[in-house]
Amino acid sequence: MEKRVEVIIAHMEGDLRRQVTLDEMVPLVNLSTSRLRHIFKADTGVSLKQYQKQLRMQKARELLEESFLSVKEIMIEIGISDRNHFARSFRKTFGTTPTQHRHTRARNETQENNAAAGSYAK
Repeated sequence: MEKRVEVIIAHMEGDLRRQVTLDEMVPLVNLSTSRLRHIFKADTGVSLKQYQKQLRMQKARELLEESFLSVKEIMIEIGISDRNHFARSFRKTFGTTPTQHRHTRARNETQENNAAAGSYAK
């Protein structure tokens, strides 16, 4: 991956709450907007905006699975303010709503723990 693309990705990962724009990234990597757009898409397969959305959804899933933060708190962490937009984006990415994902994950972990406990009892 091109070093300049890695710089941009690191910058995006540093603060998911902010919407990063191409114009903002241009000075960081010393490229024109059109060249940056071309290089970024060639290396990642998606636009800067789509990549940032993917990062946000991955972080949201991670927080749903590994924290006790509410959905609203997770939305704040990833920079999304509209709950309906967040639910639609999450469902489009993972095939389930954030709340359903958390409940399904918790139920699966409980079943795995019960199964493991049952195998020790034998």
